Amino acid sequence: MRKHLPFVHAGAALLAGCLLWTQADVQEGAFNPFPQLIHEFEEDQGNLKRYYRFHDLQLDHDRLAQFYQDYQSTLEDISFDLLSQEGRVDYLLFRNLLDQELGELAYTKQRADEVSEWLPFQKGITALAAARRSTAPMDASGAATALTMLQEQIKAIDEKFTNKDAKLSTIHTNRVIQFTERLSRRLANWYRFYDGYDPDFNWWTRAPYEEVSKALETYLSHLREAVGDEDTVIGDPIGRPALLQALKREFITYTPEELIDMAQKEYLWCMREWRRVAQDLEYENDWRKALEHVKGKHVDPGDQPALIKELAQEAVDFLEARDLVTIPPVCKETWRMEMMTAERQKVNPYFTGGEVISVSFPTHAMAHDDKLMSLRGNNRHFCKATVHHELIPGHHLQLYMQERHRAYRKIFRTPFLVEGWALYWEMLLWDKEFYSGPEDRAGMLFWRTHRCARIIFSLKFHLGQMTAEECINYLVDNVGHERRNATAEVRRSVQGGYEPLYQAAYMLGGLQFRALRKELVDSGQMTERDFHDAILLENSIPVDLIRISLGGHPVDRQYESSWRFYHEEAKTPASE
Repeated sequence: MRKHLPFVHAGAALLAGCLLWTQADVQEGAFNPFPQLIHEFEEDQGNLKRYYRFHDLQLDHDRLAQFYQDYQSTLEDISFDLLSQEGRVDYLLFRNLLDQELGELAYTKQRADEVSEWLPFQKGITALAAARRSTAPMDASGAATALTMLQEQIKAIDEKFTNKDAKLSTIHTNRVIQFTERLSRRLANWYRFYDGYDPDFNWWTRAPYEEVSKALETYLSHLREAVGDEDTVIGDPIGRPALLQALKREFITYTPEELIDMAQKEYLWCMREWRRVAQDLEYENDWRKALEHVKGKHVDPGDQPALIKELAQEAVDFLEARDLVTIPPVCKETWRMEMMTAERQKVNPYFTGGEVISVSFPTHAMAHDDKLMSLRGNNRHFCKATVHHELIPGHHLQLYMQERHRAYRKIFRTPFLVEGWALYWEMLLWDKEFYSGPEDRAGMLFWRTHRCARIIFSLKFHLGQMTAEECINYLVDNVGHERRNATAEVRRSVQGGYEPLYQAAYMLGGLQFRALRKELVDSGQMTERDFHDAILLENSIPVDLIRISLGGHPVDRQYESSWRFYHEEAKTPASE
């Protein structure tokens, strides 16, 4: 009897093709169709998202939803028993991704609906853009009429807003700004397509288009005045139900409240170690004085690139001397460095990494106080704990391997793996005494304390328990950030384009890897090097599924995580 394994092509409602397999062709537990299936999905999804990109248009929403539902049907038709262990992990990953994409569609629509009253011109602008996309014949006179109606709608809603009839929170006002800016760009792209190419179009639409553009800018200026200057950090909390869904998609069984409690326990551990550092630096138990001492240990302007190169080589030498992980020669050879602009440092006051490490350091254009804060925040000892995070064994090694092993899994990219891996190494190198004295320990502790704080303030922000300003104060008071840097960190966290769980994922992912290490390395099942190499071969997937893959744990097609990876209560110091 033949077993049909259908493959969707272009997200069609009816499956266009299938591969036929017999029991003789495929042994049970030996088949994995997902590398090809996921490749086809990713290419089709890219095409569809680029075409059906108007999330406020029901047609686009429905077309993408149907695409994901078609692939869900495909998964249902695949025999789970035929799949290899790798195939079963891929099945769970793909099922999870489809659920996530459908959830994102619904959430995006919900966010738009919540402020639609203040965007009465949205449908009109999108209708013009959709007609242009479909290459419908241009009715220039009709377009001019539509533009005139848009101008009236914009002026009316602007008058309502400026007359203080708005019942909008700052957060919702900021959301209206984002939608209005997007619609303004959409209208400009529509006009640009015809401008100069269609004489009738210019004759009819130039004047009304200019009036609509002015009306949009006026409305935007009033909205922006209501939320404060451009440096004000606002953000948009997603709420507890959405947080729970996001955690489920990451195969994490803890509630936000449990994760905050976990971070607070880790923070207490950091405070105990801070007191030891302070004592070693002869500041008694005053961790703040120890931190201030270390912040002054920065290099002179112009010398930061040489320091980064020195620290990168130091980390590689340490790893290779202890045979901790395989580092391909080309990976060691080809990382590059660039200096971060002053504007970008408003969002990221420290480093970003990968094949290119982007280094924060003062520029001549910064105000004097900002220069000093950047120097202090990027001192020698803070850098020692971040360069290996960004390069080797962190993001550069990680991304190098992801391009070469199970590359089809890159679509499942998760910060709990990406940032968790790099943070795990910060913890492991602490355990292996990758420091030269108390100043280095202080630098490592600063970041570890910060990772605890990231869980606390980011989750509390999205639970509606902390404002953005309170998050900034929390980082200054409880971690010791310079205020400029704390502001940039919070801005990055809540309005920098990062998903809501991203900042919490650093330490939580690191704690997951520590628990997995205990299962596989401390038990003697794997060497350190084999363990680390095996993780890199799995690509960017949730840590729980790496645990299933490396440990050979049985799963079924209905699998949901029950992994309780945190067992650190014993190391928490007694209450002071």
